[in-house]
Amino acid sequence: MNKEDMKSHLWFRSILGVTVLVVLLFLSGGRLDYWQGWAYVLLNVFFIGLTNWTLRDNPSLLRERIFPGRGVKSWDRTYWAVSTPLYFLSLVLAGLDAGRKHWTPHLPLLLYAGIIVLYCLGQSLMLWSKRVNNFFSSVVRIQTDRGQTVCCEGPYRYVRHPGYLGGLAFGLSAPILLGSVIALIPSALAALILVLRTVLEDNTLLAELDGYREYADTVRFRLLPYIW
Repeated sequence: MNKEDMKSHLWFRSILGVTVLVVLLFLSGGRLDYWQGWAYVLLNVFFIGLTNWTLRDNPSLLRERIFPGRGVKSWDRTYWAVSTPLYFLSLVLAGLDAGRKHWTPHLPLLLYAGIIVLYCLGQSLMLWSKRVNNFFSSVVRIQTDRGQTVCCEGPYRYVRHPGYLGGLAFGLSAPILLGSVIALIPSALAALILVLRTVLEDNTLLAELDGYREYADTVRFRLLPYIW
């Protein structure tokens, strides 16, 4: 697949992902005047477009993210098998809650404003991590076929897994942005599983990637600076 075909495939997947997002939210919500749902969709469209544009000149990374090579860890396949349904469940619960059942009382606009900022910060940190790390794969594997090296630039100067930190920020803020506290339950479970994935990936890199142990001695914290 050449560079242009790769870009076309990426945009197709992006459009499909947004379509699924809209269908899940508004079918479960049962109404189109669900403004939190539209805000969430528009933010996702913006960051998906920004990511695709930012990574447009890195076909090797695009290929890895779309078609990962061999050596994916078996436990990482389990991670995706468990976390993906939790993500969809969170969207459906949010739509049911905010659109139909109203289990969560009305939240103040100031809270929504703060949550939108947190969501954007998390997405931005994720994008920054992808931009500086040429080996930012969608799966956990040692990319010997691509000559993987340790990334210690950008946010990797402060924590070893900044992309996961960004994912936790926007993953946990999304249910509140959608107007639902109930939807935090599957999102929190997914967040716990992501923290476990961080530990497993970090141990894998320590054992199998040249130079990572020396990097870990310099950048001591996995996710939260000065904490863990």
